[in-house]
Amino acid sequence: MRRAPHSIYALALGSNQRHTRHGPPECVVAKALTKIDGKHVQLLAQSATIRSHPIGPSQRIFANAAAIVETRLDPLELLARLKRIEHKLGRRQRGQRWQARVIDLDIILWSGGLWASPELTVPHTEFRKRAFVLGPLAAIAGDWRDPLSGLTVRQLKARLDRKRPAA
Repeated sequence: MRRAPHSIYALALGSNQRHTRHGPPECVVAKALTKIDGKHVQLLAQSATIRSHPIGPSQRIFANAAAIVETRLDPLELLARLKRIEHKLGRRQRGQRWQARVIDLDIILWSGGLWASPELTVPHTEFRKRAFVLGPLAAIAGDWRDPLSGLTVRQLKARLDRKRPAA
């Protein structure tokens, strides 16, 4: 039997709810990283955890980070693993968009380029618009190119930074 080649993935992690055992959102993100790094998935790099304001109706500040992992899993297999980790950390429903959540794990980029299925689209459709994804990701994979725009993560972040008004 032929084994699938190794793939590299960029992941985004976010939390804005305290976990009863693991504590505040920053600790939930750290725990998720330890659960991602394991059998069949190797954590290659992780960003610092940042705090960001929520999008939409949620009022709670988010803890966000990015990670680079290597695995032989295809995108749907990795997505299934990430959803199991979310469930183990207490995420019970996927309902209202932008609601408070214990943990959110997303596949942002894949070394295989593009993936489209009813369950998953890679690159993540909204990542180019989200500073809380581009900032942490640029710190660990700034030269990774978006297969749709051809721009690097660093360039996408610079474009987004230019669009935001000065505070």
